[in-house]
Amino acid sequence: MSFTIRAMAKAACAAVTVAVAALSPGAASAQTAPKLDIPIVYITRAEDARLSLSFVDPDVKEPGVWGARLALKDNQTTGRFLGHSYSLIEVVVPEDGDVTAAFEKEIAAGHRFFIADLAHDDLLAIAQADGASDTLIFNGRAGETDLRTETCFPQVFHTALSLAMRADGLMQFLVWKRWPDIFLLSGSGPGDPAYAEAMRKAARKFGAEIVADETYSYSPIARRTDSGHIQVQTQMPVATQGAGDDYDVLVVADENDTFGEYLPFNTYAPRPVAGTQGLVPMAWHRVQEQWGSTQIQHRFEKQAGRWMEERDYGAWLGVRAIGEAVTRTNSADPAKIRAYLRSDDFALGGFKGVGLSFRPWNQQMRQPVLLTNKRILVSVSPQPGFLHQRNRLDSLGYDKPETSCDLQ
Repeated sequence: MSFTIRAMAKAACAAVTVAVAALSPGAASAQTAPKLDIPIVYITRAEDARLSLSFVDPDVKEPGVWGARLALKDNQTTGRFLGHSYSLIEVVVPEDGDVTAAFEKEIAAGHRFFIADLAHDDLLAIAQADGASDTLIFNGRAGETDLRTETCFPQVFHTALSLAMRADGLMQFLVWKRWPDIFLLSGSGPGDPAYAEAMRKAARKFGAEIVADETYSYSPIARRTDSGHIQVQTQMPVATQGAGDDYDVLVVADENDTFGEYLPFNTYAPRPVAGTQGLVPMAWHRVQEQWGSTQIQHRFEKQAGRWMEERDYGAWLGVRAIGEAVTRTNSADPAKIRAYLRSDDFALGGFKGVGLSFRPWNQQMRQPVLLTNKRILVSVSPQPGFLHQRNRLDSLGYDKPETSCDLQ
């Protein structure tokens, strides 16, 4: 008798569960959602790995693509419930290859979603290629200013931090600390002048002052010989002596890791170092543990066998942005995806404590800037007290009145 009663009770519960599931909006949308195949093309160019400054630096294999691979798994988890199938097509253009031809070949194959792990000129090339206007390209690497202020494209979304966002994030912190007097020391290598100019603009924007502005041409030294540290110990004070001690922070612009790492503890005046070395503004770093970041850090390390780098994070954001938009719109139409990404409804969880969204005027992703050294997270910008009439994240980087871009 008791067995019969239990069986009847289980049957009744099962019937109620099925009925509730059938009536729930989520189940209804899952049953009616179209079956979609969403191929995503990850495109990059082969290049020689940069020589590490020290043997303790990790040897980064395949920067960028591992972030796309991890995000693909995240998309597939949700997609299985909705009938959405995601795949990743990895295209590596040879060092001397034609990136535009490779891009147009993927367009001819019917692919419309692209993650671009490309330097500035290659990104410009594919953005202007035949058929590019019918695609969506997510820039996870190039941070140059002109891509956000002058040469904006309706099909290009930026998940990489801009140089202006890095500089603003750092300068906000220095002003908040009441360290407004800056000694700016820039190198002469590729990218150094642009980084330095971003710092000058940020100083003007937030009321800091560049009290000394110098360029340093570094003479390579044998840091791995017995006398290497002695040369550093004598050379760096001389290089920084011209500014005296009438400043609060030395901000260095050395994008190529040529001399910046030698500055901490070797400056003429005892001052902190920030910029490309020392306290560094970044989109992502292995020391980030807040807002659930440890789970993605562990998942990434398990998959890739190394820490997540900025290029990985930029690619991860691009693939996840596509997945979130496809899920919300039940569409793989690039025009519908673009409209949703630009809307107020879009917000992506990026393990930074706030929803990440795109600025409609230049399609730069709004996101906090992490300020880190090699072992700890020091702070996160925007800093307290730096407000904005629309979104506090818009205090970082180019605001709408500061750019000639006005994408519709």
